[in-house]
Amino acid sequence: MSAHERTYYTPAGGLPGQSALLTDRAVVKLAYTVIPKGVLRDIVTSSLPGFTNTRAWIIARPTPSSATTFSQLIVEIGPGGGATKPEVEAGVEGVVFVTTGSLTLTLDGERHVLEEGGYAFLAPGATWSLANEGDEITSFHWIRKAYEWLDGVDAPASFVTSDKDIEPTSMPDTDDVWATTRFSDASDLAHDMQVNIVTFKPGGTIPFAETHVMEHGLFVLQGKAVYRLNDDWVEVEAGDYMLLRAFCPQACYAGGPEDFRYLLYKDMNRQIRLT
Repeated sequence: MSAHERTYYTPAGGLPGQSALLTDRAVVKLAYTVIPKGVLRDIVTSSLPGFTNTRAWIIARPTPSSATTFSQLIVEIGPGGGATKPEVEAGVEGVVFVTTGSLTLTLDGERHVLEEGGYAFLAPGATWSLANEGDEITSFHWIRKAYEWLDGVDAPASFVTSDKDIEPTSMPDTDDVWATTRFSDASDLAHDMQVNIVTFKPGGTIPFAETHVMEHGLFVLQGKAVYRLNDDWVEVEAGDYMLLRAFCPQACYAGGPEDFRYLLYKDMNRQIRLT
């Protein structure tokens, strides 16, 4: 897949007209949640302490009806805005993924400019700040997780990269129609989470109902598909968000005409805590 084919849906807010129907595709169930793009309006944004000229859509947080291991925000920063200390909780790791505009990240004293598709892993304890030094709005996903320390293993180091610099890896036995862009090594026990990008060519499928311990957050960056969630078929498109709790059966069929791509969170590489 060449870089020019990749697009990254970014919500713009606003409000629907007074003649719009109330019916939408939002679903909250025990096994999964679907937040369609039409929900991401001005009146459901949050202000973030320590940030200037910023608003955020919080699409996952630890609650009984939402996430259990992480939070996810879509953050929009206007020109001149930002934060000198975005992360105020000790021991929290994060991922920043830019979908539009230009974001300046200063990470452990080094300055990086993240453009569309830019990706940063922020290690627990890292010192970092964010700023929009451009003339246009910048928007990015910010995924946060309390790092689960492992005896004898150091936490992973921070790094900066881009979706456009990493070639997707085809999944086995899929004829190159299902691929994953991996930003970290899944076999590295230092990582207790991954945030990847999954791509399906039109007509590609997850051909069985995945049922596993990993919790998922999926934001659709591009295209459309029909997703099987538990015992329901749900249509999703660019801008929609799906939260799948552990063991929720999941499968999909990519509808085309363009690639179906989503940003995927999952927790991993840790024993289950019983006490």
